[in-house]
Amino acid sequence: MSERLFVLLQHVLPKLAITRLFGFVASLQAGKLTQWLIRDFIARYQVNMAEAAASDPASYTSFNEFFTRALKPGVRPLAGSRLLCPVDGAISQFGRIESGQIFQAKGRSYSTSALLAGDAKLAQQFEHGQFATIYLSPRDYHRIHMPCAGRLLQMTYVPGELYSVNPATARGVDALFARNERVVCLFDSPEGQFVLVLVGATIVGSMATVWHGVVNPPRPGKIVHWDYQDQDIRLQKGEEMGRFLLGSTVVLLFPHGDLRFNPAWAPARAVRMGETMAD
Repeated sequence: MSERLFVLLQHVLPKLAITRLFGFVASLQAGKLTQWLIRDFIARYQVNMAEAAASDPASYTSFNEFFTRALKPGVRPLAGSRLLCPVDGAISQFGRIESGQIFQAKGRSYSTSALLAGDAKLAQQFEHGQFATIYLSPRDYHRIHMPCAGRLLQMTYVPGELYSVNPATARGVDALFARNERVVCLFDSPEGQFVLVLVGATIVGSMATVWHGVVNPPRPGKIVHWDYQDQDIRLQKGEEMGRFLLGSTVVLLFPHGDLRFNPAWAPARAVRMGETMAD
């Protein structure tokens, strides 16, 4: 299928219905059917089960349990850098935020304010700051970790579309990450306040955080905000903060400062959780 046709189909397909169907199937504990789905997925996407804490596919009672599998201790050592890569995946884009715009792909960008559910005051904090967008493919480890130590300030659920977030769609759909359903998490840290956005996509059954549990579903169709400033929810550098049930993308925003991205980073480069993101 051509890239253009793939993008055009996404404009007309019932993405929410497809997502709900896949979410239902992924949650089933259906014995032989579940085992067939898991084993077929492992073979199709060449998932490295040697890294999984439970390496035997038969140990998973549902596809979701398999998909959000934990890793063996030590397989993702944490670098000594200021910022760690929070996920396994591939770099979509990274760089400076200028004129309130975040670069998405050649010829396409989107506004920081739109990504943050129209919060212009919060968006202004990241003007001339840095962003990084990382795509998680189906074969990747799908837990999300902290790039640095942080104290949770707020979380916002933002309803939206459910386009695929793969590279082809990023090249073909305007403001993709500011259009899709997402969960925006704001932290305070030694690097200043930073944002970690979990972006949903077609067949992403849900997104969850360690402090809240499953955020979606339900899908209320409106922005929902949680304020945690009167609580003391702190997560350490490298600690798990959330997970995707089926693959998606994370977008990170950092304020203006002297951060320098890993010189080995480049768009489309594969990355692993725990490696150096910036110093």
